[in-house]
Amino acid sequence: MTIQKIGWIGTGVMGASMCGHLLAAGHPLTIYNRSREKAQALIDRGAIWAETPKAVAQGSDLVFSMVGFPEDVQEVILGTEGVLVGAKAGDTVVDMTTSSPDLARIIYRACTAKGVHALDAPVSGGDVGAREATLAIMVGGDGPVFDAVRPLLETMGKTIAHMGDAGAGQHTKMTNQILIAGTMIGVVESLLYAQRAGMDAHQVIDVIGQGAASSWSINNLGRRIVDGNFDPGFFIKHFVKDMGIALDEARRMRLALPGLSLVHQFYVAAMAMGWENLGTQGLYRVLETMNQTS
Repeated sequence: MTIQKIGWIGTGVMGASMCGHLLAAGHPLTIYNRSREKAQALIDRGAIWAETPKAVAQGSDLVFSMVGFPEDVQEVILGTEGVLVGAKAGDTVVDMTTSSPDLARIIYRACTAKGVHALDAPVSGGDVGAREATLAIMVGGDGPVFDAVRPLLETMGKTIAHMGDAGAGQHTKMTNQILIAGTMIGVVESLLYAQRAGMDAHQVIDVIGQGAASSWSINNLGRRIVDGNFDPGFFIKHFVKDMGIALDEARRMRLALPGLSLVHQFYVAAMAMGWENLGTQGLYRVLETMNQTS
């Protein structure tokens, strides 16, 4: 595989930083986003703008995508103006969106039929991980393709692993999201308890964030909650999407996940309250409202 020209689709909260690391490493980039305004900072740094995902592929050997929902993935890769229409045999498509394992396999088969390589490579680490290039990247697809793309992934992440065939990256990300869902309810309830007990919540995090209860969520998102910062590092609406995918996969496997189902409902309530564009730490507002502590 020869990778000389790189394309990038999706310059949102995380995609802009990830794409920026490739630019900083000296790679020529062609980019597309539904809103050019959100890509302007990267254009100012030297990225070339393309009018469609198809045009990105026509000017690239490898195209990364980092968009919002599975339907967005399907459109930008498999749509009439999508990446696959513009790709040539030998090119590579790497979707880094958290999406469904089934769609990852569909994309893999469609790409393979055209002689194009495909990887599913969702990430974990939120806006901080994207900004600091410390993401965990979990990859599904063919091993030799992973090996060829890995040096580029290393500009964006710290922990990078090939998890298996097409769809395995997405399955790994589902296990990640299931764990985060359970952790987030614990973070919120523990901080509500500390508040009701009259504790200094930052001081509490200083202690419990270093013991057996330590997690990325309490040490990072917990701090944001205490500071009243609900800006998105990862949108509630995207987390609801992820949990929905995990529940669909669990249903298909005849697997009961009652904890995930409960947290999913709390996040759906957040969306019903109009908070879908808050960060995942916005779950605090739901339970705060239930307990009349606001």
